[in-house]
Amino acid sequence: MGGSRDVLRDKIRESAISVLPILLIVVLLTMSIAPVPTDMMLSFLVGAVFVIIGMGLFSLGADISMTPIGSKIGGAMTRTRNLPLILILSFILGFAVTIAEPDLMVLADTVPTINTPVLLVTVGAGVGFFLAVCVFRIFTGIRLRTMLIIFYALVFILAFFADRDFLGIAFDAGGVTTGPMTVPFILALGVGVANIRNDDNAEDDSFGLVSLCSIGPILAVLVLGFIYKGDNASSSTIISSYENTSEVGSAYITAIPSEMAEMALALAPIAAIFYLFQLVRLHLRGADVARITMGLLYTYVGLVLFLTGVNVGFSSLGFYLGNLLASASKYLLVPLAMVFGWFIISAEPAVAVLEKQIEEVSAGAIPGKAIKLSLSIAISLAMGLAMLRVVCKIPIMYFLIPGYLLAIVLTFLVPGIYTAIAFDSGGVASGPMTATFMLMFVIGAADALGRNIVADAFGVVSLVAMMPLISIQIVGFIFSRRRTEAVKPSDYGDFDIIELWEEAA
Repeated sequence: MGGSRDVLRDKIRESAISVLPILLIVVLLTMSIAPVPTDMMLSFLVGAVFVIIGMGLFSLGADISMTPIGSKIGGAMTRTRNLPLILILSFILGFAVTIAEPDLMVLADTVPTINTPVLLVTVGAGVGFFLAVCVFRIFTGIRLRTMLIIFYALVFILAFFADRDFLGIAFDAGGVTTGPMTVPFILALGVGVANIRNDDNAEDDSFGLVSLCSIGPILAVLVLGFIYKGDNASSSTIISSYENTSEVGSAYITAIPSEMAEMALALAPIAAIFYLFQLVRLHLRGADVARITMGLLYTYVGLVLFLTGVNVGFSSLGFYLGNLLASASKYLLVPLAMVFGWFIISAEPAVAVLEKQIEEVSAGAIPGKAIKLSLSIAISLAMGLAMLRVVCKIPIMYFLIPGYLLAIVLTFLVPGIYTAIAFDSGGVASGPMTATFMLMFVIGAADALGRNIVADAFGVVSLVAMMPLISIQIVGFIFSRRRTEAVKPSDYGDFDIIELWEEAA
């Protein structure tokens, strides 16, 4: 019991470190050049507490429930050796876990032109379909690069004909689905499925699932744009105001029951699938089932607190602050967005996981500091470009097409494992702070400048998710070249054993 408390304390500390930079920057801004109403600031601070505790509980719950559920179900599915059944189950699992993704829920509530259930179902179907594609790839051993080229070519062909108002939403949907709920589950499922293969490439093929699954929502929303006609784009954000502290408390208390109902519906499918597998196929020990059940409970409570804090406290202030700064001086927006981007990614707990993963793959040849620095630069640039779009009304495709082309070209220049990790890493960068506060900040700025909210503001998450594809592969390219140049054949005898990673270090 004491161990669980220690882990929970660590998770809450990680979430606090993630939120703290945004909190400090907002406080400094509001106490200097961008004053906001006191009641709004109080609501934001209360929301920050909800977000920190909620993220901590959710992260712990996802670790002890989503990861084992994905791994156990993945292994159980593959033991059936029935490929059509495995693909159908993969679709159902991908759909179920996606609609409970907190970042997606925030995006769905923010989009003014698409009904929230319609967007959730569309994105869930896209992830489910591509999770089935991923499982098929693991079974067949198709190269990840080949599939990325084919599907991204399809994405940009559809984007050329798509409604302009759906472009930013589509690419943002691809970024938010690779979040703290889906990533652990999908990665664990991939490892469970890959265990059926005994060849040397099986472990490498378990990477890349997240990158392919993030393509599904983009395609699904682009297709939705051809058949679904939404309302005219306008800001749907309501600036909340409170006369006293009691009203602030009432706002949170009132919001909790509705969030509880929504989260119960969102988590019910994945819980039902697990318990059905437990009865029919898994037959885990009682202690394991109890641990996973407790993890699902942590996840549920964490989601309720997180979304309550975001919807009541963060959204209003983010929108108001962007609106206020854009009205005062639009030239401050780009450098300020870059500062936000630098600190958001520097404090993101998932970055540490990515650093460890790359250090293990490279046997220590690529230091974690190089990864963190490259990501900080990349996300700072992404935030700056996102705000530059709003200020100058630049279409999103002017950034996405050259960015993804560069990322694809780099796949031919780096080892395949770095391509898989780079394309998986988009979910690391597009974390909760990007999908919540930063998106609302950009929407507020767009509203003040008279821009089209949907066409000009959405796309923040997509740029943040795109930049690591480039930065991680560049780091892999640089260090792989150093490794090659460090090893000179003339330095060794005919029968010497050369440890490449040691030479690189």
